[in-house]
Formats: sequence, C-alpha cells, structure tokens
Amino acid sequence: MDIAAPVGILGFGIEGKSTLRYLVRKGIREIVVMDKNPVELPELPADVHVKIFSGEKYMDGLKNAVTVVRSAGVYPLQKEIFHFQMNGGALTSQIEIFLKETKSRSVVGVTGTLGKGSTVSMIRHALNACGIPSEIGGNFGVPALDLLENETPDRISILELSSFQLMTLPVSPHVAVVLRVSTEHLDWHKSVEEYRDAKANLVRWQKRGDFCVYIRDAEPSAAIARESGAQKLCYASRDADAVFSSDSLKIDGCTLKLADCKKIGSFQLENMAAALLAVKALGADVPTALQSLKNYESLKFRMEFKGEKKGIVFYNDSYATRPDATMAAVKSMNRPFALILGGSEKNADFSELARTLAGIKNLKRIALIGATAERMQDALRQVETSMPMKIFSGLDEAFADACSVGNGGAVLLSPACASFGLFKNYKARGEAFDKLVDAF
Repeated sequence: MDIAAPVGILGFGIEGKSTLRYLVRKGIREIVVMDKNPVELPELPADVHVKIFSGEKYMDGLKNAVTVVRSAGVYPLQKEIFHFQMNGGALTSQIEIFLKETKSRSVVGVTGTLGKGSTVSMIRHALNACGIPSEIGGNFGVPALDLLENETPDRISILELSSFQLMTLPVSPHVAVVLRVSTEHLDWHKSVEEYRDAKANLVRWQKRGDFCVYIRDAEPSAAIARESGAQKLCYASRDADAVFSSDSLKIDGCTLKLADCKKIGSFQLENMAAALLAVKALGADVPTALQSLKNYESLKFRMEFKGEKKGIVFYNDSYATRPDATMAAVKSMNRPFALILGGSEKNADFSELARTLAGIKNLKRIALIGATAERMQDALRQVETSMPMKIFSGLDEAFADACSVGNGGAVLLSPACASFGLFKNYKARGEAFDKLVDAF
C-alpha cells in the first residue's frame, strides 16, 4: 500500500506509537503527530523529522499532512477530518493498512458487542491444536501493524475488531466472524444505527471466496451478515452449521459438552461455536479443534475463577463493561451469589439488565459502585425487586458487603460498566478485586 508523505498520526496512544514504528520501518521520513495530550517521542533515526501538534488545537496538524493514519479512538466524523478529506487528504487506519499489506496465509476478523476476546483466543487455541501457526492482534493483543513485523506466509492472523476500528474500513478479511451485536459505545457513536453500520464494514467488502460466520439467533448480527457476499456459516439454537444449547454444541457430527470444559457459562458455547466455524472455514480439522476447547481456560478478568475461601467462591468478570456481558455472567451462576455492579457512565440502558437481575433467583444481594450506581438502583427499583442492594463509595466496601452472602455462596464482580473514575481501566479494577480475594 502506497502511503504519500508527509504522514499524520492522529492519536498517539498505544496504537499511534505502533503506527510511528511502522512508518519508520516503511521508510517514511516526514511525519506529523497529533494528540490532545502532551506527546513524548521515542528515540528516532536522525533523518526522521516529526512535527508535533498537541493541546486543544491538535488537529491543526492535518494541514501539514497528505495521508493521515487515524487511531481507533479518534472519532472520524469531525469537521476537521471532513475538511482534510475534501481538500484531497487521504484517511486510513491501522486495520486498512494491515489488510492491504499482510502476507499472512489468511486473516480472521472478529467483531460483536461481547465475546470478542474469548473468541479470538479460542480460535488461536484451536488452530494451535491443529498445528497451524497463528497470532492475535488488533483490539486484543498487539496493534495490527506490529503483526507485520516478522510475519510469515504460513501464519493465520486473528484480529479482534471494535466498531472504532471498523468505522471507516474499506476492505474486509477473508474470514469474518460476527458475534452477538446489541448496543454499545453510545457515548462515542451518535446512534445505535451508526454503531451497527460500523460493525458491518467487517463483512461489507467480502467476496465469494471469503467466509462469513454469524449467529443467526441475533437479528442485528444476521442483518450484518446479509451485507456480505461471502459464503455463510451460521450458528444457532437449531438448524444451523453449528447448533448450541444450554449445555452442549454440535458441529459436523461432533458434540462438545459444557460439563467437559474448563469454562463456565452456557454463553461460552456460542463463542466456541463461532470459533469452530472459523476454524472450519480455514480448512482445519474440526474434531481436533473441538477436543482442544475442552482444555481452554478463561482469559484474565473474563468470568475468571479466583478460588474458594471460607466457603465462598469468587469470580472476576471485570472485563464485563456492558450490560449484555453481565446478563450472560449472572445466568451462568449456580450458587447463591452476591453481585458487585456499577462503574463509569457510558449512557447505557439498564432496563433490560434490571429485569434480568430481578429474575435471577439465586442472586441474593447487589453492591453498587461508581457513577452509574444511582441510575442502576433506580432501574432495579422500577422492576419492583425486593433484593437487598446498597451503594458504596468504593470496591473495598462493596466487596465486604458481598462477602456477607456467606458459606456456600459466591461473589461475582461483573460491573456492566467501564471503570473510569474509580480505576484507570478494567485491568486495574480486576487486579484490585484479586487483591481483595487474596486478603479475604
């Protein structure tokens, strides 16, 4: 892919720094770095010239660039970016560059509202069992352009892709996986329609020789899949290429029982079905891949079992930053349990979450934290639940309250919200929970 210089990097976080490394490797010597925050450059070759624009007018740097690589977190439909493009500027992204330059044997792209991280790691786990080398990148693992370094033509590249990364994408991967899509990031996207339209770019540019894996039971996902011109492989509760139930899934005459797996939660069978269909599309051995998933273990902070102390078991689901994720988590709990819920505000609708929680009979109490605590409490009161719930100022107090569930019970951290305000990110929140479990 030809990239005309000077090249602008719009957004200089982890992805932006990766873009800088790529441009230097590519031989680009005129670079413009733009970020609202202060910019610190790494040591660069003497012949690389970088102009820095930071602060409130950081987008003034667009006037100094011919091509701009937008980092995922920068909203693309801003007037400054529009004017840049109308004046002949070229806007691209890490994912577009990767898909156009990769030498990988094949690329799998995975999107959805929840389950992306688990699914990409399941695909890699299954491919490894089949003796097929693979690497994960994108929104999970390493930035996509870092994958181009030391790339080999026998490798499968697996990309987790968010709506932020997909929003301006004009090319699709060979295998596209569309998990359940609901609503998310409405503090960034202008509407549900914009969010789902961004997701559709994963499949929109596919050709007949490509594959689209999707869940037929979720209409928003099925609608996205209908925009693909690729061969379709679907998973559903019946009459599909892979069929899942509450306790097992079936594919190509093989059965995988949840009881034989290390993962808990029937929702994981959906992710496993998606992973197995992706592996099938890549031509790998499905029975071998299926057997390997029995030994697949949870990713960190995704319904991660933290052990049992004083008769109470603990689960860390700090990665659950959306109501959908928490709804799936609570449905997987078998013991009487207490739930730690709440975090920073993303303007999510909590009404369906409240109805779900009110119907979980083994949910005994809820400890609420963060900026969303009062709004969540109001949503729960509107469904007229008599479940004990209380707002706490921090995780420590909420944890202590949750532990009153007592011997034979469980404590689940599954916040349904991002962590900002109380914690730097979901990882910091998860680590704080782990420390509380260790000290209990």
